[in-house]
Amino acid sequence: MSFDFENVPERRGTDSQKWQKYAGRDVLPMWVADMDFPAAPAIVAALHARVDHGIFGYARPVPSTVGAIVEAMATRYGWGIEPDWIVWLPGLVVGLNVTAQAFAAPEEEVLTLAPVYPPFMSAPKNSARISTPVDFVLQAGRWTIDWAALERAVTPRTKLFYLCNPHNPLARVWRRDELVRLGEFCVRHNLVLCSDEIHCDLILDPALPHIPTARLGGEIARRTVTLMAPSKTYNVPGLGTSFAIIPDPQLRARFTRAAAGIVAEVTALGFTACEAAYRDCEPWRQALLAHLRGNRDFLTDFVTRELPGVTIEAPIEATYLGWLNVAALNLADPVAHFEKHGVGLSDGAFFGSPKGRHVRINFGCPRATLAEALQRMKTAVAAR
Repeated sequence: MSFDFENVPERRGTDSQKWQKYAGRDVLPMWVADMDFPAAPAIVAALHARVDHGIFGYARPVPSTVGAIVEAMATRYGWGIEPDWIVWLPGLVVGLNVTAQAFAAPEEEVLTLAPVYPPFMSAPKNSARISTPVDFVLQAGRWTIDWAALERAVTPRTKLFYLCNPHNPLARVWRRDELVRLGEFCVRHNLVLCSDEIHCDLILDPALPHIPTARLGGEIARRTVTLMAPSKTYNVPGLGTSFAIIPDPQLRARFTRAAAGIVAEVTALGFTACEAAYRDCEPWRQALLAHLRGNRDFLTDFVTRELPGVTIEAPIEATYLGWLNVAALNLADPVAHFEKHGVGLSDGAFFGSPKGRHVRINFGCPRATLAEALQRMKTAVAAR
């Protein structure tokens, strides 16, 4: 079966947040993590069938929906989970906020590794918790954890650690030894470990398996909250469907209690899309990964050959997001400069990188769109 990732529907003039940002301007939006591909045909067909039913009352997942997730975890990652470990959420960012409220009190601290997806730093602050980022270090062309700095950052008020696995924006796949060491760090300091694994189905390097943090078992699993969703992989973020997997019943009860009365329920269409994604869309996912690998390689080659002063400092192992160092361009506002030349990127400062050092590019798009964006970036680099 073949799938078309090149001839996609027009998104201008629609409800797309990604494209509305530059409405009326000749700017290609390559910023927010939202691909420009239609959802898999099996998801669209399932949604049509659900709409044809015609009744959209309050929804709960049916056994086949839960079963699709349980089976996917087992077949893809060798992770045996129980159905009652799953707690449904209307979004992964909601899960980050609930986790902060469930496992840290006001003025207590949440550790994370930076640069990182901005809600990792904002979620604790939303409820008067303290966010404590620890910077990655670049060693031999790989982003690594500064273990000494991480140890120094722990205080008696530290209660929670946020991990992004795989990492956004660094596109890093964590190895088993690193996850074991992080897990042991959390056990030693009595921290709850919140592992955001929303990009886990988007590993671009076939030699690097995704290892769910909680699959390490034992005490590490007992203190881990795993956050997942079909939204990034299957391009259905607008359907607001995510879930936490929490093996420990006491942790699960605290999480559920923190969410009670303030977290919206998942919709009927969200459940439908989620089940179809995990049950029926593996051929589409594999075709998507092949397309993204090609885009990743195209991006890497173009940056190396055509964009002097721009570097990709470490391999893009996962996701459809490239982290570009633009510091050598000496731009006061790199995002504004590239927008002026027709490309909309994400500012690295939002992720915790120093202003002017990095931008993030989304290459989850047709190759022609990526090629045009990179040509515009080449013009922008020459015009600085």
